[in-house]
Amino acid sequence: MAIGVMEVLLVKAKGLPQTDLFARIDPYVLIQYKGQERRSSVLHEGGSNPVWNEKFVFRAEYPGSGDQFKLIFKIKDKDFFSSDDFLGQAEIYVKDLLAIGAENGKAELRPQKYRVVGADQSYCGEIEVGITFTLEEEEGSLGEDIGGWKESDY
Repeated sequence: MAIGVMEVLLVKAKGLPQTDLFARIDPYVLIQYKGQERRSSVLHEGGSNPVWNEKFVFRAEYPGSGDQFKLIFKIKDKDFFSSDDFLGQAEIYVKDLLAIGAENGKAELRPQKYRVVGADQSYCGEIEVGITFTLEEEEGSLGEDIGGWKESDY
């Protein structure tokens, strides 16, 4: 089994729906992958075309357990006096990326645009994301830290 680090670059979004009547939306993104969740910063008055340029790190394994190799991006509008509004969601399947990374040691999807769909599955903008998977060195190699001490070759 190949274990590594999947780095997600959240670049920007475009054309998000405006849910606030009197102010610009305050968007943020919840990124989920196999039980792990990361949250971007809230862009106060970020509007319908926010730019984050933030990186997030997830542990990933291939082939791993289960068959759900997808990153889920839930875009929300931060509200202070009520629950946050759901703006849309995008899903990116990363099984092929992980397979290539497991074979070559590293694989990359350069930033590109993905469709954002609303709760009714209608188009409501796009999100730009880049993803890199880097294989970790094999466990049990010489020089590995064990209990705070370096393993000796003797």
